[in-house]
Amino acid sequence: MNSEAIVYDDPWAHLKRYTQARIALGRAGTALTTAELLRFRKDHALARDAVLKDMDQDAVRASLEKYHLPVLELATQAKDRNEFIHRPDLGRRLSPGSAALLKKYQGDHDIVLVAADGLSATAMETNPGPFLDRLLPLIRARRYTLAPLCIVRQGRVASADEIGGILKARLSVIMIGERPGLSSPDSMGIYITYGPAPGLTDERRNCISNIRPEGLGYDAATRKLLYIIGESLRLKLSGVRLKDDEAGDLVRSIPGK
Repeated sequence: MNSEAIVYDDPWAHLKRYTQARIALGRAGTALTTAELLRFRKDHALARDAVLKDMDQDAVRASLEKYHLPVLELATQAKDRNEFIHRPDLGRRLSPGSAALLKKYQGDHDIVLVAADGLSATAMETNPGPFLDRLLPLIRARRYTLAPLCIVRQGRVASADEIGGILKARLSVIMIGERPGLSSPDSMGIYITYGPAPGLTDERRNCISNIRPEGLGYDAATRKLLYIIGESLRLKLSGVRLKDDEAGDLVRSIPGK
């Protein structure tokens, strides 16, 4: 049988230029085409590598040192990547040495910015620098006081609770590698918590997700984060009690509204 008779292109193939999602895959008989199968295996390998590999901490530190703030390298109680994956609880608490280091920097801080590897080292090797290039000048223009920048190895979201609590920061903002999808091994998330302290639950946090050039762009993520920071510090709360009314605020700012 002529191979052309059993290979079918998907009629939605022209829509693939608008998204990285796995759509319009076509088929060869009842199976995927060879090209799509190879693409799937490549994407799966990239996602596994993002989760399993150790973050290049030197590269992340180099991307943060230009902002003229102290940069602290911290670790959690998970001693390696394998333990971090199998024991999420250990990735939420700092090692004794890291906790002791933070105590030297206690002060009256509005915000502590944290970069943690989370579930994608790839995301944290590529996104924090370009994102902070946009964010930090605007934070400084609003005269918010900043604690030292913190890099956390084998860190979960809740590690920022302990960091913020020790530093006595009003607000913790953690940039963290998100669990990869098959088209997004480099996605960064941000979690914002007012009054950080160990033992808080997820209902106390606000989240901005899928930050990367092919997802939520850096400029849009910066605007959203600045809005949440401003409202959180003004109202002294975060999480489910902090309603995102950014669109309403924009409408009310238009003359005549």
